[in-house]
Amino acid sequence: MNYADQNMNQREFKRVPAVDKCFAILELLAQSKEALGISDMSGKLSLNKSTVYNISHTLVDLNVLENQRDGKFTFGTSFYILANMAGKRSTIIQLARPYLEEINKKTNLSVFLGLRSDCQAILIDKVDSDHGIKVSSEIGMKMPILAGAGIKAMLSQLSDEVINDILTRTELKRYTPYSIIDKAVYKEEILEVRKRGIAYDMGEYIEGMVGFAVPINACGKDVQVAIWTAGLRSQITDSSRHWLIESLIRISEEINCRLQ
Repeated sequence: MNYADQNMNQREFKRVPAVDKCFAILELLAQSKEALGISDMSGKLSLNKSTVYNISHTLVDLNVLENQRDGKFTFGTSFYILANMAGKRSTIIQLARPYLEEINKKTNLSVFLGLRSDCQAILIDKVDSDHGIKVSSEIGMKMPILAGAGIKAMLSQLSDEVINDILTRTELKRYTPYSIIDKAVYKEEILEVRKRGIAYDMGEYIEGMVGFAVPINACGKDVQVAIWTAGLRSQITDSSRHWLIESLIRISEEINCRLQ
């Protein structure tokens, strides 16, 4: 550390009011059981609406907050990603991690934990296979709406109205010959996940790869989370497929129970 740095450290710092207001907004959202709008936050914090508006939308640009379509704000994906990278995992990551490791150990498949951000799935934790073919992915990676079983499991937690809205403004791309590009058929797939509690991807996103996913009711209606695993079709035998489905459903039930 040079002399200038030492001198700077010895000086009294000048508190930045905008940072105080930013954290006041974050603390308010953390304490609230539901998403809040600009007027809600402004009134509860006795802050000017324009100040709350500018801070909130800056945080949205940083993915720290997410602006829902009803104009209300909730936490965004950056908190989950940063917590994971810093080793200070959020409750859902802490709860899910042993289960990811359990599935990986029993199947040698890569296992993932992700959450929905509008029309994308964001990867927030993973356990890679120690050997064999790995599914290339990194923490923070964003995947499109048709990218495997995980996003189906997330979408299954939404109301029909929200599902319709997402499908209306989203193009379903053909990634493989098995991709579902008919929106009515894709919605039926989502509704089936809601009934049976598990989602499948039979080569729809990457040809030759299959995936299985279960929804996790992490934070009520505001955040949709899923655990999924993926591997080559040849890696999954009939017996391992049966064990995998039963285990994923059990894991979903156990985590959901612990999060209540």
